[in-house]
Amino acid sequence: MTMAVRIRNAILNPAWICFLWVGMTVGISMIATPVRFTAASITRPVALDVALVLLLLIVRIADLTRKWWAFCAILALIVMAQGVWLIPELAARTDLIMTGGEPPPSYAHAIYSSLELIKIGLLLFLGFSALAKQT
Repeated sequence: MTMAVRIRNAILNPAWICFLWVGMTVGISMIATPVRFTAASITRPVALDVALVLLLLIVRIADLTRKWWAFCAILALIVMAQGVWLIPELAARTDLIMTGGEPPPSYAHAIYSSLELIKIGLLLFLGFSALAKQT
């Protein structure tokens, strides 16, 4: 196998995006989010949305199976739920807490955390599956 073919195969293997996305998710959700309570200027990076788009592009270009498209659909639904519903709600709750208010009870944190764990697990599964198929 030539070096050009190896590079093409590596680029078209979605494992690198899955592992990159896991790293960003862990970094943002488990490191940056707690900092938000002490530094109001930190905003949510759009890098996670870009990771979804990159994964979709690679899955399309590599012409992967329906299984990949189904998992990508789940990831897209998670990203949409977080971006449209959960992150705005959690940001509003954070702002209320930072101004000394007491927000009403909510399951938003539990739902967001559960979706993050599902996303991380799914990305790890997809990444390792993609690596196993390439060898």
